[in-house]
Amino acid sequence: MKTRALAAALVATAAVMSTGCTQPRPPAEFTLVGSFQPAVGCATEWDVSCGETGMTPTDGRHSVELDLPAGGHEFKVTRTGGWEENYGARGARDGDNLALSLPGPAKVRFTYDPAGHVVRAEPPTPAGAELPEDADLAQASLRSALTRERIYFVMTDRFANGDPGNDAGGLAGDRRATGLDPTHKAYYHGGDLRGLTEKLDYVQGLGATAIWITPPLVNKPVQGEGDNASAGYHGYWITDFTQVDPHLGGTEALRELVDAAHARGMKVFMDVVANHTADVIARAEDRNAYVGKTIEPYKDAQGNEFDDRALAGSPDFPALDAATSFPYTPVFPRPEDATVKAPEWLNDPTMYHNRGNSTFSGESDEYGDFFGLDDLFTERPEVVEGMSEVYAEWVRFGIDGFRIDTVKHVNIEFWQVFAERMRTAAAEAGNDDFFMFGEVYSTDATLTSRYTTTGKLPAALDFGFQEGALKFARGTGTQEMAAVWAEDDRYTDADSNAYQLPTFVGNHDMGRVAGMLRGGVEGDELLARTALAHDLMFLSRGQPVVYYGDEQGLVGSGGDQDARQSLFATQVEQYAQEQVVGAEPGARDRYDIDHPLYRRLAALAALREEHPALADGAQITRQVGSGPGVLAFSRIDRATGTEYVVALNNSVMEREAKVTTWSPGVAFESLAVGDTPGGPGTTAAADGALAFPVPPLSAVVLRGTAPMPQPDAAPTVGLDLAAGSEVKGRVELEAAVEASGFTEVSFWVRPLGVADWQPLGTDDNPDFRVFHDTRELGPGAVLEYRAVVHDLAGRRAAASTWVVTG
Repeated sequence: MKTRALAAALVATAAVMSTGCTQPRPPAEFTLVGSFQPAVGCATEWDVSCGETGMTPTDGRHSVELDLPAGGHEFKVTRTGGWEENYGARGARDGDNLALSLPGPAKVRFTYDPAGHVVRAEPPTPAGAELPEDADLAQASLRSALTRERIYFVMTDRFANGDPGNDAGGLAGDRRATGLDPTHKAYYHGGDLRGLTEKLDYVQGLGATAIWITPPLVNKPVQGEGDNASAGYHGYWITDFTQVDPHLGGTEALRELVDAAHARGMKVFMDVVANHTADVIARAEDRNAYVGKTIEPYKDAQGNEFDDRALAGSPDFPALDAATSFPYTPVFPRPEDATVKAPEWLNDPTMYHNRGNSTFSGESDEYGDFFGLDDLFTERPEVVEGMSEVYAEWVRFGIDGFRIDTVKHVNIEFWQVFAERMRTAAAEAGNDDFFMFGEVYSTDATLTSRYTTTGKLPAALDFGFQEGALKFARGTGTQEMAAVWAEDDRYTDADSNAYQLPTFVGNHDMGRVAGMLRGGVEGDELLARTALAHDLMFLSRGQPVVYYGDEQGLVGSGGDQDARQSLFATQVEQYAQEQVVGAEPGARDRYDIDHPLYRRLAALAALREEHPALADGAQITRQVGSGPGVLAFSRIDRATGTEYVVALNNSVMEREAKVTTWSPGVAFESLAVGDTPGGPGTTAAADGALAFPVPPLSAVVLRGTAPMPQPDAAPTVGLDLAAGSEVKGRVELEAAVEASGFTEVSFWVRPLGVADWQPLGTDDNPDFRVFHDTRELGPGAVLEYRAVVHDLAGRRAAASTWVVTG
């Protein structure tokens, strides 16, 4: 048998040698065709007979690997030699071409599965379970420079009057001319920046580390007619963006405040507006209804229609004509208003959208006038540059951060540029910790988080927290507050997360927290529930914002003007008659450092200062319920491995906290909260279980007296997103982690055509997720995702997957 086989082999070898060549390779059954074929040696694009892109059958599929240049490509698969049988998008015969987007040159593996006719591009060698760089990819959850501030929010006109000589702002006449009428809640009362400077002892005594002031820039003194008239005391009707309003003491008074605050180690955050200016532009057509772009598109100065969104921020944005480019013709009813704004470019009416009043829905949310205020055309590059330079000057002045008004009413492209310009200006001025937080008036984290991730702002005011905290303090189910925190992952990206969000329970628009809690609750219980709302704000993640006067028990009568009482003796009869919790009503100064709420907030601030884990330690929800009772969570001090347990009870009865910690066998001490001394300590069971009573309408804080023990087993991780998935928009990337202690998961992405992994963010509490916005990538980007889990002992594991953007 072996002899015959060898003889046959020799005959075959001789036959090959006699012809001098091997048999030609048979043509592939299927060929990859596309726009890139000339780059790999084919004669033309879409060459159905090119051997270089012929596919090799392997394990039931056909594949070919090619080295491709950077750029956008298209492809599909044909049966070799013709177009009679070809497959494209979603496996459809004669289907659309598939897209491939490569930011750099790359080796790409193309596959075709005859069973479902699915064609796809994929990484040639997807990342394995272990990579040499995993040690560098395992990173701690981000804590930016500002996660431990305690912010005091002041409406400057209503806080303290340090100079009565500036009450009328240097103007003469009645309140319609000067804006001053301290007897009316809609007009200036006389508070100013010097008054705030003189009260810095009071503010710092409360435990505040930063002051947020309402917009201090020059405002139109009065807007509106008749009963609808009111003054710009709040600061949001700006005409001159380069100077401080004389009503508040002028620019020098702001300099004095900033210098005095800095001398104390305090920061000053300035409220700013980029969405609109004061209302000085009217419409020749004498109408205000919003006109959509589909009804009347914008036209350039030559009368050609164009899509402003496609050119947002571009130098190719066309010149416009005020008389013909807009659905409404802008006019100035008062001639002097044609030059009232500064800088000068703001007086050009083509720098505004000119589409009528917003309906606060759809397109009008970004293009319509906000209650009639002149809405800036923030898609125009001149507006982007102009507003960026205006506020860069205030950064150079020494302002430490901005609260940004009406953020969601401005296109996101504007914020991407603006945020970077402010960071650059701050760095050049020597401030690497400059902070910005936007007002995105929504409780939907899907919406608000887009401005801190894609929009590049460091943070947004946490309206979701405000709603959840108010419900909790009212005594509803504790699961609603936990549901807010469950959405925190939406804020996680490479340079920000939920730990830096400013949290609040009342403000100048919605109303005072005591007023919003008042329904059916009075006296001591209202005081206790007001304190409980602040307990939750100071003991949970985020940077707490105290609205001026809430620490004095002011209740108010509603939102807006009904929540803007003066702390100096009021002359407004309504304000004088309003309820005050913890004190008597009446017209008197209210800077009482012995008020029970002032003392409570000062004590909470001191507790947070002494135990930084209560400010920005990892937060893990431990106990929730469907009715009134205990809301409990852990805070982790990563540096020491210490676990804190916080439990708050929104019931009028004592309840028991029952939690499972990561500190088995560790003794916990009870810390004082406010005027309430710490109670007896307790020790976690061998399985980490901990049980302790929580008094009614109170908070208990426990601190582990030893670090969390190291678990026996190392963590493991997997990614839920299947390899080869098609994704769009913001991609939810969740890691399934098995661990019995504190772990963090770092998420990374590597587009095919890019050598290095790019950070998506690190999550430090389950469920472990990030949300990757792929909208700017376009279709056909091949993305490798990697998740690296690690514990405090340095043990780690990793998992990868890959996707294609649709």
